Amino acid sequence: MFRPIVVTLAILESLFPDRLIDWGERQAFENPETAELRPWTIPMARLEGLVCAWFAIGNRWRMPIVTRTLSVCGLVALTAPRVVLRLALATAYENPDDIEVKPWVIPLTRVLGVAYIVWVVVGGDEEAALEDQ
Repeated sequence: MFRPIVVTLAILESLFPDRLIDWGERQAFENPETAELRPWTIPMARLEGLVCAWFAIGNRWRMPIVTRTLSVCGLVALTAPRVVLRLALATAYENPDDIEVKPWVIPLTRVLGVAYIVWVVVGGDEEAALEDQ
């Protein structure tokens, strides 16, 4: 169930990272016009899309390194969303201190943390059940 959604989003991210980033900035930032991307942000977004597609298409989500990484990222996003947001902005933007995020971004970061944890706990069981049939 999750796989087609993840593959589609990953392919879109790898093909159109600049458009997705522009759209995300308009949705999440009060002042998107001030955001200055670092030179590596778009290539890294493209690589992220390709890696996610590779994991999803090859059903590599149950690899221990992947489940541990998603679990840790999910727990950190759930318990310390401001830290995750600060780190993400500092990694992707030249001027993270100038960017004003909209109020809903912190709660959404927590929701994404829960989604990662659910993906690890439930997503793999669903895939395994489908493979057993």
